[in-house]
Amino acid sequence: MKLYTKQGDKGKTSIIGGRVDKDNLRVEAYGTIDELNSFIGKAITELDPAKFQDVIDDLTAIQHELFDGGGDLANVMKDRQYKLTEEPIAILENRIDLLSEEAPPLKRFILPGGAPAAATLHIARTVARRAERQTVSLMKGIEDVSPVVQKYLNRLSDYLFAAARVVNYRLTIQDVEYIRSGDVFK
Repeated sequence: MKLYTKQGDKGKTSIIGGRVDKDNLRVEAYGTIDELNSFIGKAITELDPAKFQDVIDDLTAIQHELFDGGGDLANVMKDRQYKLTEEPIAILENRIDLLSEEAPPLKRFILPGGAPAAATLHIARTVARRAERQTVSLMKGIEDVSPVVQKYLNRLSDYLFAAARVVNYRLTIQDVEYIRSGDVFK
Protein backbone atom coordinates (compact mmCIF):
# COMPACT_ATOMS: atom_id res chain seq x y z
CA MET A 1 0.00 0.00 0.00
CA LYS A 2 1.36 3.40 -0.95
CA LEU A 3 1.23 6.14 1.63
CA TYR A 4 0.20 8.75 -0.92
CA THR A 5 -2.89 8.54 -3.14
CA LYS A 6 -2.82 11.94 -4.87
CA GLN A 7 -6.59 12.14 -4.34
CA GLY A 8 -6.21 15.22 -2.15
CA ASP A 9 -4.10 17.19 -4.60
CA LYS A 10 -7.05 19.39 -5.56
CA GLY A 11 -7.99 20.37 -2.01
CA LYS A 12 -10.60 17.68 -1.30
CA THR A 13 -10.44 14.82 1.18
CA SER A 14 -12.46 11.70 1.83
CA ILE A 15 -14.59 11.37 4.92
CA ILE A 16 -16.75 8.42 5.91
CA GLY A 17 -19.58 8.61 3.41
CA GLY A 18 -18.37 11.41 1.13
CA ARG A 19 -15.76 13.98 0.09
CA VAL A 20 -15.36 17.56 1.31
CA ASP A 21 -12.94 20.46 1.02
CA LYS A 22 -9.87 20.07 3.22
CA ASP A 23 -10.75 23.27 5.07
CA ASN A 24 -14.27 22.07 5.87
CA LEU A 25 -15.17 22.68 9.53
CA ARG A 26 -15.73 18.95 10.01
CA VAL A 27 -12.16 18.26 8.81
CA GLU A 28 -10.81 21.07 11.02
CA ALA A 29 -12.53 19.56 14.08
CA TYR A 30 -11.39 15.98 13.61
CA GLY A 31 -7.97 17.17 12.45
CA THR A 32 -7.56 19.08 15.71
CA ILE A 33 -8.56 15.93 17.59
CA ASP A 34 -5.77 14.15 15.70
CA GLU A 35 -3.34 16.90 16.75
CA LEU A 36 -4.51 16.51 20.35
CA ASN A 37 -3.96 12.76 20.15
CA SER A 38 -0.39 13.37 18.98
CA PHE A 39 0.38 15.62 21.95
CA ILE A 40 -1.04 12.99 24.28
CA GLY A 41 1.26 10.43 22.65
CA LYS A 42 4.18 12.78 23.24
CA ALA A 43 3.20 13.18 26.91
CA ILE A 44 3.16 9.39 27.32
CA THR A 45 6.76 9.20 26.09
CA GLU A 46 7.77 11.75 28.73
CA LEU A 47 6.27 9.85 31.66
CA ASP A 48 8.19 7.35 33.77
CA PRO A 49 6.01 4.22 34.13
CA ALA A 50 7.40 3.65 37.64
CA LYS A 51 5.71 6.86 38.85
CA PHE A 52 2.92 7.41 36.34
CA GLN A 53 1.54 4.07 35.16
CA ASP A 54 -1.98 5.14 36.14
CA VAL A 55 -1.71 8.32 34.05
CA ILE A 56 -0.14 6.41 31.15
CA ASP A 57 -3.04 3.94 31.25
CA ASP A 58 -5.53 6.84 31.27
CA LEU A 59 -3.81 8.57 28.37
CA THR A 60 -3.64 5.38 26.31
CA ALA A 61 -7.38 4.83 26.76
CA ILE A 62 -7.96 8.49 25.88
CA GLN A 63 -6.02 8.06 22.64
CA HIS A 64 -8.42 5.30 21.59
CA GLU A 65 -11.42 7.40 22.60
CA LEU A 66 -10.12 10.33 20.57
CA PHE A 67 -9.95 8.09 17.51
CA ASP A 68 -13.57 7.15 18.19
CA GLY A 69 -14.62 10.79 18.54
CA GLY A 70 -12.70 11.88 15.45
CA GLY A 71 -14.29 9.06 13.50
CA ASP A 72 -17.72 10.12 14.72
CA LEU A 73 -17.08 13.65 13.43
CA ALA A 74 -15.77 12.31 10.10
CA ASN A 75 -18.82 10.14 9.50
CA VAL A 76 -21.59 11.58 7.32
CA MET A 77 -23.32 8.31 6.43
CA LYS A 78 -27.08 8.32 6.93
CA ASP A 79 -27.18 5.11 9.00
CA ARG A 80 -24.13 5.62 11.19
CA GLN A 81 -23.43 4.29 14.64
CA TYR A 82 -21.41 6.57 16.89
CA LYS A 83 -18.47 4.94 18.67
CA LEU A 84 -17.86 7.43 21.49
CA THR A 85 -20.32 6.93 24.33
CA GLU A 86 -21.02 8.60 27.67
CA GLU A 87 -19.12 5.89 29.58
CA PRO A 88 -15.63 7.38 29.04
CA ILE A 89 -16.94 10.75 30.27
CA ALA A 90 -17.92 9.20 33.59
CA ILE A 91 -14.48 7.54 33.81
CA LEU A 92 -12.79 10.89 33.16
CA GLU A 93 -14.86 12.53 35.89
CA ASN A 94 -13.81 9.86 38.37
CA ARG A 95 -10.13 10.23 37.42
CA ILE A 96 -10.35 14.04 37.62
CA ASP A 97 -11.69 13.74 41.16
CA LEU A 98 -8.93 11.32 42.20
CA LEU A 99 -6.13 13.37 40.63
CA SER A 100 -7.51 16.62 42.06
CA GLU A 101 -7.47 15.13 45.55
CA GLU A 102 -3.82 14.11 45.14
CA ALA A 103 -2.47 17.50 44.07
CA PRO A 104 -2.46 20.42 46.51
CA PRO A 105 -5.54 22.66 46.43
CA LEU A 106 -5.52 25.61 44.05
CA LYS A 107 -6.40 29.16 44.96
CA ARG A 108 -5.13 31.02 41.88
CA PHE A 109 -4.57 30.48 38.19
CA ILE A 110 -1.30 28.72 37.41
CA LEU A 111 1.12 29.05 34.54
CA PRO A 112 1.38 26.07 32.18
CA GLY A 113 4.72 24.34 32.61
CA GLY A 114 6.80 22.42 35.07
CA ALA A 115 8.10 19.01 34.06
CA PRO A 116 8.26 18.28 30.32
CA ALA A 117 5.31 15.88 30.53
CA ALA A 118 3.25 18.41 32.49
CA ALA A 119 4.01 21.10 29.91
CA THR A 120 2.97 18.74 27.12
CA LEU A 121 -0.25 17.93 28.97
CA HIS A 122 -0.97 21.66 29.26
CA ILE A 123 -0.45 22.00 25.50
CA ALA A 124 -2.80 19.06 24.97
CA ARG A 125 -5.35 20.78 27.23
CA THR A 126 -5.36 23.90 25.07
CA VAL A 127 -5.64 21.83 21.89
CA ALA A 128 -8.58 19.98 23.47
CA ARG A 129 -10.27 23.33 24.10
CA ARG A 130 -9.71 24.33 20.45
CA ALA A 131 -11.13 20.99 19.26
CA GLU A 132 -14.13 21.58 21.51
CA ARG A 133 -14.70 25.07 20.09
CA GLN A 134 -14.52 23.72 16.56
CA THR A 135 -16.94 20.93 17.43
CA VAL A 136 -19.39 23.45 18.89
CA SER A 137 -19.18 25.47 15.67
CA LEU A 138 -19.78 22.30 13.69
CA MET A 139 -22.79 21.43 15.85
CA LYS A 140 -24.29 24.88 15.23
CA GLY A 141 -24.23 24.39 11.49
CA ILE A 142 -24.95 20.68 11.25
CA GLU A 143 -27.51 18.91 13.40
CA ASP A 144 -26.21 15.38 12.77
CA VAL A 145 -23.11 15.63 14.95
CA SER A 146 -22.97 13.59 18.13
CA PRO A 147 -23.05 15.92 21.15
CA VAL A 148 -21.06 13.32 23.10
CA VAL A 149 -17.86 14.38 21.30
CA GLN A 150 -18.16 17.97 22.54
CA LYS A 151 -18.97 16.87 26.07
CA TYR A 152 -16.04 14.43 26.05
CA LEU A 153 -13.60 17.12 24.87
CA ASN A 154 -14.85 19.48 27.59
CA ARG A 155 -14.23 16.90 30.29
CA LEU A 156 -10.94 15.82 28.73
CA SER A 157 -9.46 19.30 29.01
CA ASP A 158 -10.25 19.23 32.73
CA TYR A 159 -8.62 15.81 33.03
CA LEU A 160 -5.48 17.03 31.23
CA PHE A 161 -5.22 19.98 33.64
CA ALA A 162 -5.55 17.67 36.65
CA ALA A 163 -3.03 15.22 35.19
CA ALA A 164 -0.48 17.99 34.49
CA ARG A 165 -0.75 19.13 38.09
CA VAL A 166 -0.26 15.59 39.42
CA VAL A 167 2.78 15.07 37.22
CA ASN A 168 4.39 18.15 38.74
CA TYR A 169 3.29 17.18 42.25
CA ARG A 170 4.71 13.65 42.04
CA LEU A 171 7.98 15.08 40.75
CA THR A 172 7.97 17.70 43.57
CA ILE A 173 7.78 20.58 41.10
CA GLN A 174 5.59 23.40 42.38
CA ASP A 175 3.00 24.96 40.13
CA VAL A 176 3.80 28.60 39.42
CA GLU A 177 0.90 30.85 40.32
CA TYR A 178 -0.04 33.65 37.97
CA ILE A 179 1.18 36.64 40.01
CA ARG A 180 -1.69 38.98 39.14
CA SER A 181 -4.36 36.42 39.85
CA GLY A 182 -6.75 36.89 42.70
CA ASP A 183 -8.11 33.89 44.54
CA VAL A 184 -10.40 32.23 42.01
CA PHE A 185 -10.68 28.68 43.39
CA LYS A 186 -12.38 28.22 46.71
